[in-house]
Amino acid sequence: MQESFDSLKDWVGRSETMAGEVTAAEFASLSATLDRSPETPEPGTPLPPLWHWLYCIPLFRASDIEADGHGRRGKFLPPVPLPRRMWAGSQLSWTGPLRVGDAIQRVSTIEEVTPKQGKSGTLVFVRVRHRIERDGQALISEFQDIVYREAPRADATPPAPRLAPPAAAWRREWRPDDVLLFRYSALTFNAHRIHFDRRYVTEVEGYPGLIVHGPLTATLLLDLLRWERPEAHVVSFEFRALRPLFDGRPLHVCGEPLPDGKSIHLWAQDEQGWLATDATAVIR
Repeated sequence: MQESFDSLKDWVGRSETMAGEVTAAEFASLSATLDRSPETPEPGTPLPPLWHWLYCIPLFRASDIEADGHGRRGKFLPPVPLPRRMWAGSQLSWTGPLRVGDAIQRVSTIEEVTPKQGKSGTLVFVRVRHRIERDGQALISEFQDIVYREAPRADATPPAPRLAPPAAAWRREWRPDDVLLFRYSALTFNAHRIHFDRRYVTEVEGYPGLIVHGPLTATLLLDLLRWERPEAHVVSFEFRALRPLFDGRPLHVCGEPLPDGKSIHLWAQDEQGWLATDATAVIR
């Protein structure tokens, strides 16, 4: 097993390129999913931050899907021999907006593969850099952190939760249901079964319900910022997923402008007040 983990570092430096177009249909569909007007945007309309996750998506043929719904490992991402996978967070920066009608490409490179031993067992962290380009110019730079972990042991002690901040300048409640999660999965071509297959997520992975996508939660955080500061331009954003959120339970997305006037602390909390996602946006 240790040899398998050591060999994963050979994947560092591997790269893949996906091409696509910022189309109006996906823009309108995500607008409807977020309870915004689903009007078809005109060509040239700027893409809201994080909506690039709808485009340049890897497409796996049906025979290349694994039991959990993910594409087969060993294509681009390394063949980590651990059963659970989670998008743990991202750090992004923008030099300019993508616009409806743009022909774009995403260049992805594996930057780091790091096996570790934690309280819950073996972990493998994979860091991927994505560069979103238009006409050869990089407009978005993103570092995506993926963590692979063992299935939980019966005697494992879960990590202690953190309380969310006690007050927020901005707050919005969402009640994610299986329709919301299914629509976001469909828009991002995400077949990970923990987001839509209740029998799988409860009986195989042992969670109490469908899990809200980490990138969906991040999108809801920046959607809150759009409602509160519609003229603001996001130049950087980072988030960390700390605790899963489940369907059928209220979640709150919250925000607080920081004293420097440019930074916004954003977070998501569950119905018990535990911090689920912690994030910071910088605007101009």
